[in-house]
Amino acid sequence: MGGPFIRNYQYNAIKNQADTVLRALRTVGDPKILESVRGSAQAKVAELFPDVTDNRKKLLESISELKTADEFHDYIQALEPYLLEFPAITENQIRKLFPKNKKLKLPDLAAIDFRYVSYLSWIDISTNKMFIVYHDGTQFVGVEGRFTATSKKNFCFVCNRFEELSLFSAISKKRPEHAAPDYYKSVGNYICTDSRECNKNMTDVAPLERFIDSVIG
Repeated sequence: MGGPFIRNYQYNAIKNQADTVLRALRTVGDPKILESVRGSAQAKVAELFPDVTDNRKKLLESISELKTADEFHDYIQALEPYLLEFPAITENQIRKLFPKNKKLKLPDLAAIDFRYVSYLSWIDISTNKMFIVYHDGTQFVGVEGRFTATSKKNFCFVCNRFEELSLFSAISKKRPEHAAPDYYKSVGNYICTDSRECNKNMTDVAPLERFIDSVIG
């Protein structure tokens, strides 16, 4: 069936669709509505993988045929061997992304299951800094910014889930064409304080990519 091909956020999106179908099976009595929910779930999963063919496509499409909680559980488990890990990165590579931070505090890479990672993020409480590392499909990019805890729950701009948030603000490296020498712009947004939960919730990488682009271009 081939090697890994499902990214973390796609896996989360599939789980969401599976949950939607399972809820419908438990609560909807109209066969036509149920069939519509099944078809919608299958279509949304297919949209995530426009280039997938053969047995992998059949595996994904089988979401519309599941009938019991056990079958949904087995379906999600069957996807796990096909999870595509976040690209391997070393501590040295991370340090090179933040060359001005000579005392950079690093995450424990050995403790991370990279199958369930769309982006790396960690907080250095001693400096009130948050760091984000993302792979844009070609290379690693790093964003460093100020971290301000809110101790409140709201919707995260990355995963769009109701979680405890922190304000992450970074100095934008983008400059207008005729900007003054002292031009300064800070870009900020509210993000999950716990990046592990954020990665579990993510179903789309576009919001994070737009934010990174607004900072580093």
